[in-house]
Amino acid sequence: MSVTAHLAELKRKHEALSEQVEQEQRAPGSSDLDVADLKKQKLRLKEEITRLSA
Repeated sequence: MSVTAHLAELKRKHEALSEQVEQEQRAPGSSDLDVADLKKQKLRLKEEITRLSA
């Protein structure tokens, strides 16, 4: 897999996590721990995207 394709896949996953975080935050019975975990995953992806883009 090329770096460009890998970056595109990471960005797609990052966007999907963003949507999932928003859905969890709107859900009445959502767990703060679940939201925090999703945000950590999103941050790790963002850091990887930044590292590969540099």
